Amino acid sequence: MNGAQAMVKCLELEGVEMVFGYPGVAICPFYDSILDSEIRTILIRTEQNAAHAASGLARVTGKVGVCAVTSGPGATNLITGIATAFADSIPLVCITGQVNSELIGSDVFQEADITGAAESFVKYSYLVKRAEEIPRIFKEAFHIASTGRKGPVLIDVPIDVQNAPIRKFSYPESVNLRTYKPTVKGHAVQIKKVMAELERAKRPVICAGGGVLLSGAQQMLREFSHKYQVPVVSTMMGIGAMQTEDDLYFGMVGNNGAPCANRAMNDADMVIMVGARVADRAVNQPEIITRDKVLVHMDVDPAEIGKNAGPTIPLVGDAANIFASLMETEIACDHSLWLQTLYAYRQQMQEKRSPNPAFVDPARFIQKLSGRMEHDAIYVADVGQNQIWSCKNCIVRDGKFLTSGGMGTMGYSIPAAMGAKLGLPDRQVVAVCGDGSFQMSMMELATMRQHNVPVKIVVIANRYLGMVREYQKNTYNSRYSVVDLSGSPDLSKIAEAYGMRFLRLQDPDREDEAIEEFLRGDDSVLMECVIDPMDVVK
Repeated sequence: MNGAQAMVKCLELEGVEMVFGYPGVAICPFYDSILDSEIRTILIRTEQNAAHAASGLARVTGKVGVCAVTSGPGATNLITGIATAFADSIPLVCITGQVNSELIGSDVFQEADITGAAESFVKYSYLVKRAEEIPRIFKEAFHIASTGRKGPVLIDVPIDVQNAPIRKFSYPESVNLRTYKPTVKGHAVQIKKVMAELERAKRPVICAGGGVLLSGAQQMLREFSHKYQVPVVSTMMGIGAMQTEDDLYFGMVGNNGAPCANRAMNDADMVIMVGARVADRAVNQPEIITRDKVLVHMDVDPAEIGKNAGPTIPLVGDAANIFASLMETEIACDHSLWLQTLYAYRQQMQEKRSPNPAFVDPARFIQKLSGRMEHDAIYVADVGQNQIWSCKNCIVRDGKFLTSGGMGTMGYSIPAAMGAKLGLPDRQVVAVCGDGSFQMSMMELATMRQHNVPVKIVVIANRYLGMVREYQKNTYNSRYSVVDLSGSPDLSKIAEAYGMRFLRLQDPDREDEAIEEFLRGDDSVLMECVIDPMDVVK
């Protein structure tokens, strides 16, 4: 066995079924060895999307996503995908080929210091120096990526190490890293304090972040919320932790959030933050959630607790474990008056839109589309105005809502939806993007066609980089700079070129008919939804 064969064997022992990537000379020994494996390889069309696709698979299956690319530009192209996964705590193992060990540092063809370049965006990175280290490194990498606060781990393997013989392959049964011992179970004393405060609280609210979904704690959150009648709001990454039509769910918080959700956070006397970073997009004034409030901050990453807001009760641990412990305590509490107040806010503070009747209203369209999707469908939103309309209007029941939150990476939706469909092929998967973000990843329509991945894609088309145009309108008095998407391709011809059904929706009266046609069957469909170029996210 050589190093490359050992790499493949490690993936097999970790239960990996799929690798997304793009080959090159420095990773060819690995891709040659994987031919003798049952692991499926997916050739994506640009390396960044290998990480996005692996992320989509990881987020819907709970497994570690795997991608593998070559050295130099292959590895550097991957960085945006790694950074996107890091910002949203998605577990990936990213394998890169590297030039011969003795040539590292001499600036040879396609050499790049990828471990150094990616240092800010990985949970940990390895440069493999000896083939014998491969089993230990791979075992550690999967453990680090999938435990504690999940995230990407990078393994850089020089081509000579891939070709080097290994006398005896032995895969470790366990991992014991002295400096890496994530806390999973919440401290019993802190849990008692939380429940004591909840019993006293008159106006508690739970703010659910992406950590709830990453720990698979959404069902426990729902049970906890209903058992103690505690209203729930979410960050963007926490959408789907509660069913959006649940009476106890009041929407997304933040600059672009629901007014009643923000009001709930402001008026609460107890805020329970679960798996959320208290970052600026969700809470742009951290002092508001600490002033005259009991702030409980639960997170598996102790570095996040107190980073942006000082909690009254810090609680380190995995959300699923903590909710299980919290519900073992019986308390008497009555939050009916608080809920009545919030129901009134929800009724009074509904946002009023004034869409141009000559165009499709994207907010109404997304509400109708998601409402007619299958109950366990996966909705993948891109970045830009389409993301905010999706966050505000998408109906999530037993399915999932995926988007790029922390990094806000345009072009995320199509490769992530592709990975999600490959991970859960029986689920309906819909990607919603703008005409700007679509053109950042439309090359992956070839991957969908080659590997028969039937994803349905909606392009919200306004011929602008809409979010930036809206910002320039408000900030620079409508002086628009580099936001005009004139020259964009005819999407009907793009669909034809890739063998997809095409629909164009520009008449609001045909909305229901178009959605029904779009969702029919399990084939790939490209729908262009034409909206008012001057529409705003409100």
